[in-house]
Amino acid sequence: MDQLNRRNIAISLPSTGEEEWQAVREPIMTGWLTQGPKVAAFEQRFATRHQVKHAIATTSCTTALHLILIALGVGPGDEVIVPAFTWVSTANVVMYCGATPIFVDVDRTTFNLDVHQVKAKISDRTKAIIPVHLFGLCADIDALAAVAPNIPLIEDAACAVGSTYQGRSAGSLGLAGAFSFHPRKSITTGEGGMITTNDDRLAETMRQLRNHGASISEEQRHLGPKPYLLPDFNLLGFNYRMTDLQGAVGLVQLSKLDGFLAERRQWAEFYHQSLGAIEWLRTPAAPADYGPGWQAYVCYVDESKSPMPRNTMMEALQEKGISTRPGTHAVHLLGAYKDRFGLRADDFPAARDCDRYSLAIPLHNQMTAADYDYVVKNIVSLA
Repeated sequence: MDQLNRRNIAISLPSTGEEEWQAVREPIMTGWLTQGPKVAAFEQRFATRHQVKHAIATTSCTTALHLILIALGVGPGDEVIVPAFTWVSTANVVMYCGATPIFVDVDRTTFNLDVHQVKAKISDRTKAIIPVHLFGLCADIDALAAVAPNIPLIEDAACAVGSTYQGRSAGSLGLAGAFSFHPRKSITTGEGGMITTNDDRLAETMRQLRNHGASISEEQRHLGPKPYLLPDFNLLGFNYRMTDLQGAVGLVQLSKLDGFLAERRQWAEFYHQSLGAIEWLRTPAAPADYGPGWQAYVCYVDESKSPMPRNTMMEALQEKGISTRPGTHAVHLLGAYKDRFGLRADDFPAARDCDRYSLAIPLHNQMTAADYDYVVKNIVSLA
C-alpha cells in the first residue's frame, strides 16, 4: 500500500492535453502530414515571439545547429568554440561538419561559458562560437561579442524558449539561434527544433539545406502552378523537415508559453525563498537584466559542507519519490571526446565540478503546490 501511495514527482513532464490532441486532427484529416501550412504558421509566430525575421523549423535542436554550421561553410580544418559543460550535441554538431570543437570552461555560478577564457582559445581557424543558454539563462552575449569581434555567435538556445537578455529575446542575440522542443523543454512538439536569424541569405540557404537542398519547398511546389515538376537541387542537403503534426502541436504550445513561463518563474522564486538559506546548497540566480525561462532549476552542492555526497543525496530523494538529475555533463569527460582528444578531467575544472556537484530538482508545469512543498521538505530534511 505504501508503494501505491508514494509520491512520484518527475524531474520534468510536458504539459499537453485536449487542445494538442484536437490540433492534430486537421493535418490528419487533410492528409498534409509532412512540412506544410501548420509548420509555416508555427515558424511565423515563433519568429514574431522571439523578435526575429526568420524562424525555420527542423527535426531537433541538434539538426538546427548542424544546418547553421553547414550554411556558414564550417568544415574540415575549422574550429568552433563550445562550452565544456553542455549537452553532448553542442559538440557533436561540430564533429558532423568535420571541424574541431574547442572547449572552454564555464562559470560555476551561471553554468554558462566563461567569457574571460574565450579569447585565449581563438585562433585563425575559429569559424564560430556556440554559447549555450544553459537551463534557460542566457549567456553574456555582449561580453562575448566584445572579446570575439567578427566571429559568428551561434546561440544554442535549446533550453531558452522565451528567455531574454537585457530585454532582447534569446535567438535574436547572435547571427543565428537554435531551439529544442524536446519534452523536457518548456514547450514541446515531441521532438523538433527551430532556427532563428535576421540574416536573409543565411535563412534561404538553411531552408534549402533542410529540404535535401531543393530550390523550393514542397509546400511551394504543391501549391504552385506546376506541382508535377520537381525542383532543382543546387545544394547537398538533408531531410531535416518538421511534420505538420508537430507544427500543429507547436502552435498550441506556443500560445501557452507566456503562462508556462510565468508559472515557472513563480515556483523558481518559491525555491529561492525556501532553499536559499541552506548552507551547502547554492540555488541558481539570474543576473540583473536577464529573464531566464527556467527550463530547469539547477542547484550546486557544496560537498565540503553537505551532509552527504551529491549522488547519495540523489539516491535518498529518489527513495522519497523525487526525481533529480545532474544539470548536464562535462563533455570532455565523455569517452567519445576524452579518448579522441586526450582530455583530462582537470583540463576544465569548473565543468568537471559542475558535472560532479550540480543538482537539478523538479520544476515543470504539471507540478502542484503540494509537490513543491514536498520537494522542499525532503531537501531540507537531508541535513
